[in-house]
Amino acid sequence: MPGYSDVRVLLRLVLLSCVMLFTPLAWPADTGGAKEQAQRQQDQPLNNAPMWREVRKGENPYQTTQVRGIETNVLVQTQGEIWRQIRNGPITVYGGWLLVIVTALIGLYYWRMGPLKLHKRPTGRLVERFSGWERVVHWLTAISFMVLALSGLVILFGKYILLPMFGYTLFSWLAILSKNLHNFVGPLFAVGTVLMFFTFVKDNFPKAHDWIWIRKGGGFLGAREHVPSGRFNAGEKSWFWIGVTLLGIVSVVTGLIMLFPNFAQGRSLMQFASVIHAVSAMLFIAMALGHIYVGTIGVEKAYETMRTGMADEIWAEEHHEYWYNDVKKGRPGAAGTASAARAGAMKEGWKL
Repeated sequence: MPGYSDVRVLLRLVLLSCVMLFTPLAWPADTGGAKEQAQRQQDQPLNNAPMWREVRKGENPYQTTQVRGIETNVLVQTQGEIWRQIRNGPITVYGGWLLVIVTALIGLYYWRMGPLKLHKRPTGRLVERFSGWERVVHWLTAISFMVLALSGLVILFGKYILLPMFGYTLFSWLAILSKNLHNFVGPLFAVGTVLMFFTFVKDNFPKAHDWIWIRKGGGFLGAREHVPSGRFNAGEKSWFWIGVTLLGIVSVVTGLIMLFPNFAQGRSLMQFASVIHAVSAMLFIAMALGHIYVGTIGVEKAYETMRTGMADEIWAEEHHEYWYNDVKKGRPGAAGTASAARAGAMKEGWKL
């Protein structure tokens, strides 16, 4: 049987409960949020919009985490969905069509016009067009760019093109490989871009004769007439300034922002960098397709000049006559030297 003291404790608890239930003035004044949420639950059950607005703002002092750092207390970031829609929408669609159209135009041009050939037979007498250092810098940048371009295309378009072909298992390995190659080769390309700029900038400043080259289409159109130029023509200079320098720097800077997220940059900045990175990369690859075409199958013996560093004097005269004349005269600042050809080199390819 309960004692007298137990009955008194029980009566006190009952009295306190009655006060709490029937005396609302005993509680702090409601600011309106709780009443609004309670009313919303009655009118629209399970609608927690006000709560999620508070979560997205990240300004609630009670919304915190044990992990300290920038934006670590932001549980939901609305901009992430906007970034996803931009990446999977305009960038993927328009960027993909850009690469398809550029590739198709290059293929159509080659089918109709073929490569740009020499008007005279090569003599076998060679001119040094690129030094060993210039070729090392070029191939370092070119190979790293190709790795980044292919891995980036897999990351951006893989789930639309490769996933249906390969299935989830094989595509997952390919995507992981592409991601790691992209991350580790990126800094190497950054170094190559800087070296490319300082190595070739002295020969890429615009000259008056570049406008003649542009007006005549560089000899690629119509009768394919000979158009003289300096060491680099207007097309190569455009590639250097717009492609290698401008788009290269933009791609490198935005890539480093995403690659090293430990310099106090938040998710908003990284998402913005991702969009700029993708746009610049699409434009960069589109321009690179033209550069690769001209440097391989588009112009006869163009690839050999970068592979060996040497060019036949006829090739140098027909494509870069002003530079070739400076080399023959031994003018200071004219990179390259003339060399006597071996007797066998003069007969190579002509079966004399």
